[in-house]
Amino acid sequence: MSVGLAVFLIILGVIAGAVAGFFGARAYMKKYFRDNPPVNEDMMRTMMVQMGQKPSEKKLHQMMTAMKAQQQKSDKK
Repeated sequence: MSVGLAVFLIILGVIAGAVAGFFGARAYMKKYFRDNPPVNEDMMRTMMVQMGQKPSEKKLHQMMTAMKAQQQKSDKK
């Protein structure tokens, strides 16, 4: 086996590993954020109070439902 072929196969393996690692990490992070959304109802309530709005349960539920629908819509793309 020539040295050139060995170098080519090593470089090819590194590139294939990088591509596979990228897509694997991307899939893992998508699943993680789908299971553990970065914003929950307590955070939403705090943000609304800071903005001067009075957070009702109905409004909080509507906002969370809208955020989940938006996330599911973007996941389908």
